[in-house]
Amino acid sequence: MKRTLNLITVAVLLAAPAAAQMKTLNGAGATFPYPIYSKWFDEYHKVKPDLQINYQSIGSGGGIRQITERTVDFGATDGPMSNQQQFKVDGKILHIPTVLGAVVPAYNLKGVENLKLSGSVLADIFLGKITRWTDPAIAKLNEGAALPDAPITVVHRSDGSGTTYCWVDYLSKVSSEWKKNVGVATAVNWPVGLGGKGNEGVTGLVKQTPNALGYVELIYAKQNDIAYASVQNKAGKFVKASIESVTAAAAGAVMPKDYRVSITDAAGETAYPISTFTWLLIYEKNSSDKGPVLKDFLRWMLKDGQAMTGALGYASLPGSVNAMVAKTIEAIK
Repeated sequence: MKRTLNLITVAVLLAAPAAAQMKTLNGAGATFPYPIYSKWFDEYHKVKPDLQINYQSIGSGGGIRQITERTVDFGATDGPMSNQQQFKVDGKILHIPTVLGAVVPAYNLKGVENLKLSGSVLADIFLGKITRWTDPAIAKLNEGAALPDAPITVVHRSDGSGTTYCWVDYLSKVSSEWKKNVGVATAVNWPVGLGGKGNEGVTGLVKQTPNALGYVELIYAKQNDIAYASVQNKAGKFVKASIESVTAAAAGAVMPKDYRVSITDAAGETAYPISTFTWLLIYEKNSSDKGPVLKDFLRWMLKDGQAMTGALGYASLPGSVNAMVAKTIEAIK
């Protein structure tokens, strides 16, 4: 018994230094990239067993707020910080693009498999001007479809959200009325609809509500087997969200030095019009124990992490953007 206790004591003493050396990074923000971030953090832990990356999927608004208040080591958002938000920050925050994704009109219509919608119709639905599935504007786009003569239950985000930012950024480009009366932000005053928290909440509401229409990130629609509509793009083509159509939307983008770019309503016959980059928010200057760890992870993300995007429905960064980001990462202190 004494020998066994001694062995246990030795084991505990040997384990103590290892536990003490465990490093952590804490982040919070967008639900849009949560599936790929979870994958990355798990895979990176296998490469760096002494590092644990914790991430709270609380929405882009929460991510911006927490990184501003320095309660996390990094934030995440699908809607870039505004100049006003950046002025409130004690220090410089870098927007690091990580992947591209799509926001899709997810719907719950029995017997309707290939719904088509235009930007103007989507705007009018979310403005409360189109209220039934048999409205002539919807029927015209979907000749022969068995549209139900039922009210449209609109579902939107209830929290501050980069997914919302992407959605309303698009609606503002295709509807002057939306731009004037509602505008673009991570949270807006919705004219109609039910609110769900996170992509998870909206997905759940659409799935359980007959005749509902909401917007979610592509991977949430796929993982939950929810139908999503093709959307008419700037070239007049109806395009379904996919890795290829999101990549096509990014093809013509001119990336600014601060990476705050919108690629909604992009030109190109194969471009999906509700596409977006998503960003990690990183302070340019960090504590000596956090800066090197952040840089190492971001380098890995650009090289090894990008190869994991397609399996989860995201598009990887274009080569030119990847090269730009690599230089920006080296500026992190």
